Amino acid sequence: MARLVVVQQQQQRLPSFSPLPASLSEFNATRLQTQLQCRRKVSQLKQALHVAASNAKKTLTVSLTEQMSGESDKGDADFSSKTKDFAVPRRNAMALILSGCIFSQVSLQGPAFAQQSVVALREYIDSFDGYSFKYPKNWIQVKGAGADIFFRDPYILDENLSVELSSPSSSTYKSVEDLGPPELAGKKVLRQYLTEFMSTRLGVKREAKVLSTSSRIADDGKLYYQVEVNIKSYASNNELAVMPKDRVVSLEWDRRYLSVLGVENNQLYALRLQTPENVFVEEESDLRRVMESFRVNKVTA
Repeated sequence: MARLVVVQQQQQRLPSFSPLPASLSEFNATRLQTQLQCRRKVSQLKQALHVAASNAKKTLTVSLTEQMSGESDKGDADFSSKTKDFAVPRRNAMALILSGCIFSQVSLQGPAFAQQSVVALREYIDSFDGYSFKYPKNWIQVKGAGADIFFRDPYILDENLSVELSSPSSSTYKSVEDLGPPELAGKKVLRQYLTEFMSTRLGVKREAKVLSTSSRIADDGKLYYQVEVNIKSYASNNELAVMPKDRVVSLEWDRRYLSVLGVENNQLYALRLQTPENVFVEEESDLRRVMESFRVNKVTA
């Protein structure tokens, strides 16, 4: 009876554990099914976590993008508000560019739009000999040039200015009209230039012509003649060659000579300007200012 009671007590304790499978195959099936369910749950959990992480990433990305876009839009709006006064429509901008190009071409080609020179002039007064004139401020005086006074450009050596006057003891000029009309005075000036430029070199040829002659009465009440002359010098590169085809003649220089003539103190005064022709085109206004500034004055004993 005691053994029976113990067995019954052991049988009564068994229901507190999970029931065992009736066979090994049933145990394996149950175990496999449990594993599959666990794996399915784990897979679903991973998928849920992945989706949640992906959604969180997208949300964060969208939020950052919207924030940056908002800041950019705000910056663009601020920049636009600051620069709207300077904004030019595309069509108007093209019109401005085209008009600027056209104007620049006209200003370079048309004489009406030529740039005015602003060269400063300095006055030179010779009270002893009785004349005065203005010359470019950057020109330098050269001593011993054979004229009463001589200035030249420090960079363009062929551009210079000089004043010459006749001897007071051997001249009896009363007026510049003693030279005849301006045309005749122009021929005399040209002849004097050709005499000065006479050369002993072989193969040298000079072409000279009077471009213009005129007369004017200045603010001092005196009459002045103005003469413009062009002289070209040609020379052979091989003047000793026997065959003419070997003596090729080319242009050496091409210059403009501007002279202003006036009479005072029984003397003839001549202001002479020399400049290359290509330089004269650029500095014509300045050189004419120098010409118009020339005055002859009465010398008092």
